[in-house]
Amino acid sequence: MKLVRPSAKYEKSFKQAVQEFKDAKFDSHYHDAFANLQNIGFDEFVKNEVEKSKGKHLQKGYVPETVFWLVEGNEYIGRISVRHELNDNLLRIGGHIGYEIRPSRRGQGYGTAILAKVLTKVRRLGIKRVLLTCDATNIISRRIIERAGGVLENEVSNASGPNKLRFWIDITR
Repeated sequence: MKLVRPSAKYEKSFKQAVQEFKDAKFDSHYHDAFANLQNIGFDEFVKNEVEKSKGKHLQKGYVPETVFWLVEGNEYIGRISVRHELNDNLLRIGGHIGYEIRPSRRGQGYGTAILAKVLTKVRRLGIKRVLLTCDATNIISRRIIERAGGVLENEVSNASGPNKLRFWIDITR
């Protein structure tokens, strides 16, 4: 298993994963983007994902982010993105890192693996302390963050859903 930049090589598996999210009624970062694929095509979608690191193709209120996909062979397992900076909303409830694992691959250690793998890449972006958040009700994400060295700072209210737990990981060590 490895982290790669988004690539058209994984189109079939990626589309299957997005369908899994829809079928399982799980929220996915890619729901809206997937609907847009009908308009722009997969190659353009991948290009846009890669160019987010340069501040291109960002929705209003978003910051530059580097997107990685976790793959095993030719199978898309999940995605993780590293936001290069924090705006007020990210500092409060979003954090530097957002990730998701496709429903059929959850509970198999991929969440722990994807976070561990990306932390080495975060160092290259010059970020010294990483903020990660999760829903206060999401025990599995909390365990993944804590295994990676996350130290709970606090719990904050979230008007659009469950309260958020805010963790910091010092990656200078």
